Amino acid sequence: MNETATVDRAAHLRSDDAWLQSAWESPESKAFVVENGHALVSDDHLIWTPPTEAPSGERFFLGTTDEGSKFGFFAVAAPLTQVDGSAHPASLRDVGADLPVAEADLLAHAAALEQWHARHTFCHLCGAKTVIALGGHIRRCVADGSEHYPRTDPAVIMLVTDDADRALLGHQPRWPHGRMSTLAGYVEAGETLEQAVAREVLEEVGVVVDDIRYVKSQPWPFPSSLMLAFTAHATGVETHPDGVEISEARWFSREALAAAVADGSLRLPMRASVAFQLIEGWFGPALRELVAA
Repeated sequence: MNETATVDRAAHLRSDDAWLQSAWESPESKAFVVENGHALVSDDHLIWTPPTEAPSGERFFLGTTDEGSKFGFFAVAAPLTQVDGSAHPASLRDVGADLPVAEADLLAHAAALEQWHARHTFCHLCGAKTVIALGGHIRRCVADGSEHYPRTDPAVIMLVTDDADRALLGHQPRWPHGRMSTLAGYVEAGETLEQAVAREVLEEVGVVVDDIRYVKSQPWPFPSSLMLAFTAHATGVETHPDGVEISEARWFSREALAAAVADGSLRLPMRASVAFQLIEGWFGPALRELVAA
C-alpha cells in the first residue's frame, strides 16, 4: 500500500459473499493480523500478507482503494506472530502518528471491529451464539436471526481557555507524574454534546464554560469510542479538581507550556491523539517540533 493511497470502505460490497471470497483469493489483495488492538509494524508501516497466507481467524473486510474494487484490504483476528526481526506489535496509541494516514485508518477500523467481536459472541436477546456476517460489520444470532452492530460510545474532549488565552490542562491520578491533557468524558443518555462538554468541565474541575465550539472528531478504538473535540471558554479561572477523575488542574500560557515541556516537567498526550491536536491548535504548529526535541 503506497503512502498516498486512500481507502473506500465499500459498504455495498459487504453483502456480496461471492465478491468477498474472490477478493480474499486475489493476489492483489492485502491483509494484516490484529490481536487485542495490536498489529505488526515495521519501519512505520503495517506488515501485510496475502489474505490466503494469513492465519485462520475471523475476517474483517476493511475496504478497497479508490482506484477500483477488484481487490480488498482485510484484517484477520488471530495471534500475532513475528514475521521478521524488525517487526513489532503496536497499537494505534503507539504508532498512530507515524503510520501513513490510510494505514492508521485501517488499523483503527480493524482494532474497533476485532475488540467488538471478541465481546459479542452471544446474542443479548436470547443468549445463543452469534456468527460474523457482512464482512465483519455485524454479528447474526444463529437462533433468532437478530443482527447486532458494533457499538460506538461518544465522548467529548475539550480544550478550555480563559480571557487571557491560557489553556487549562488536567492530570488524572492514574497517569505518570507530569502528564497532563485536555479534559474529556463520556456523553450521557439524553444529553447534547454541548451539554456534555459543560457538565464534564464543571464536574471535573469546577469551571463554568460557554462559547462551546465543535472542532473535529477522531475514532478511538480503546475499545470503542468516538472522540468529539471542542473548544470552550471559561467564565472564571478558579479550579476545584474533583480528586477522582482529575487530581490537578493548571492554566498554561504558551510561554509556560513551552518551558514546562522543555524542562521535562510536563508530558503532553501522544501526537496522534485529538487531545494533542487541540493543544496544538491553540499553541501553534511549533508545538510538534517542541515535543520532538
